[in-house]
Amino acid sequence: MIALSAPLQYWPQRHPRSFLALAAMLWLALYQTLAPLSEALVARLPVARSSHLGGALQFFLYDTPKVLLLLTGVVFVMGMVNSWFTPERTRALLAGRREGAANVLAASLGIVTPFCSCSAVPLFIGFVQAGVPLGVTFSFLISAPMVNEVALTLLFGLFGWRIALLYLGLGLSVAIVSGWIIGRLRMEAYLEDWVAKMPRVAVGPVGDAGALGERIESGFAAVREIVGRVWPYILVGIGIGAGIHGYVPQDFMASFMGKDAWWSVPLAVLIGVPIYTNAAGVIPVVQALLAKGAALGTVLAFMMSVIALSLPEVVILRKVLKPRLIAVFVGVVASGILLVGYVFNLVL
Repeated sequence: MIALSAPLQYWPQRHPRSFLALAAMLWLALYQTLAPLSEALVARLPVARSSHLGGALQFFLYDTPKVLLLLTGVVFVMGMVNSWFTPERTRALLAGRREGAANVLAASLGIVTPFCSCSAVPLFIGFVQAGVPLGVTFSFLISAPMVNEVALTLLFGLFGWRIALLYLGLGLSVAIVSGWIIGRLRMEAYLEDWVAKMPRVAVGPVGDAGALGERIESGFAAVREIVGRVWPYILVGIGIGAGIHGYVPQDFMASFMGKDAWWSVPLAVLIGVPIYTNAAGVIPVVQALLAKGAALGTVLAFMMSVIALSLPEVVILRKVLKPRLIAVFVGVVASGILLVGYVFNLVL
């Protein structure tokens, strides 16, 4: 990152409110320039705007800064919020609660906590040690990567609040119901032996998250960590989306992922599971698929499978779960995603 002079470096600490106000105005001003700037850049290129390449370039030049700007803004804000939702505090909120209401709470916490599939094993171990029920733990582990602030903000920015709220409701429903079913199956015996034998640890109270200036620092740290980690996936996702937007015929995509193809939803899930990316990388692809006539339910099923059932997460969870419990986890979540896809293709 660019080094700041001493007065600017300490400004967020000394005048946090004025810093946040000016940063918000600057963010909005930049966001308003993206569409005309992308059109102006394409107009300067030796490419016809109406050509396939011109359409693909405009999509890429508009969506790349837009997604990065949205991502930076929401990660900064949620980094401030997440300074309160540490792993210790999250375990404390879930420990000792009964199934049912606890599944709802766990899935809801997944929205505002900064954990991804790479955090699956340490979080799982911490929850087991804190006495959090197995099904409640799975509700959290499903919701945290799938229904996170990055996914919801990018969906809102690219598609509007209706699609964002729809995805929020669907994701929470899959996480809550899947966790509840796994809890009802009483599969604690299928934890790896070393995990099951770990001593339980009492979770005590945790300290305050800090003053506003310290939370701003947490926001900057989140931007460095998360945006620094996911930007390559964003570029790849937008590049694929640009190719679909510019070159794939609309009729082809409608026939391949449209409502009339009954097999499109399970195929979308099968394609999505092996893909290793995150919400920031897959949403530009989703945008291009919908613009080309793909059915909403099919595209949502694809997105959910990429984010919630990624193959790397399954491999990571194998360290703490026996194969039968992993198979149940994948089967239950995949069934919920398939149901979501079919229902919304039917009613929308």
